[in-house]
Amino acid sequence: MFRVGRMVMDAEGLLRVKPEELAEGLLTRWRVLDEQLPGVIRNLEAEEDALSPKVEKAVESHRLANEAVSSLKDERNESQNLARALLSKVRKIGDSLSETGGMVNLDPGWKKEKLLEELEGIESEIETSALDHKSEGRLITRRKKLIGENEKWLKERKDANPEMAEYVGTRREMVANFRRSEKAHTKMIGGVKKAQPLYEKKNALQDEIRDVRRQLDRAKELLSQSSRAIEHWERRLKDGFGDIGSGHDDLLADMHRVMSGGASSFSKKGRRNIRKAGEEE
Repeated sequence: MFRVGRMVMDAEGLLRVKPEELAEGLLTRWRVLDEQLPGVIRNLEAEEDALSPKVEKAVESHRLANEAVSSLKDERNESQNLARALLSKVRKIGDSLSETGGMVNLDPGWKKEKLLEELEGIESEIETSALDHKSEGRLITRRKKLIGENEKWLKERKDANPEMAEYVGTRREMVANFRRSEKAHTKMIGGVKKAQPLYEKKNALQDEIRDVRRQLDRAKELLSQSSRAIEHWERRLKDGFGDIGSGHDDLLADMHRVMSGGASSFSKKGRRNIRKAGEEE
């Protein structure tokens, strides 16, 4: 069975179709394409133009989101590695203090620890509360006094036991790095969640514009062929379907061979394939 346009027919039915009918059908089809394709191309080009900035914006947004995540990851890892190294140092100093009896002074109720808590409370209030100048000034004055007391405390401990001062300072630096690491990690997770929909949007837009460009390329290819196809079938209808020169071979050679009892091109091709398969075996 063979399909001709929307019709399906056997070999005999196909042979009964006049060449002029086939040529007229093909010519009509190419003329319709030649008429409609410019509009199709304009619409696809407009769609591509509308999508291009959206794709660029989506790609850039996703890139920036990824860079932010990468930067936060580096910050987290750097702070975490520093904190871990300091943790090892704190343990060594603590072991040394324990052996020499210096750890007796490292009580959780240290005045120094209380000072740090008060300082953190002041910083939190300054940062989160809507204070007037007088209230903020009182807090700053209090902070200045506490910092002075803290420095005095550290000096006294350092004078009494320099190794303890090193322990306290190293531990403080370790805690600060762990906190920076945790903060960066939290922000990084938020960045990953933010980047995911940006990634999905970028992929969807890229798929969409890729499909538009594929259709556009195909439409342009068909349009480039339409003029030659129209010219070809117009000449065939005018000059016939035999060998008319200029590279226009006899289109009816196969039909004449079949009508004379010869094998069709499909049959010949099938026999060649069977023979080739047999030779390979």
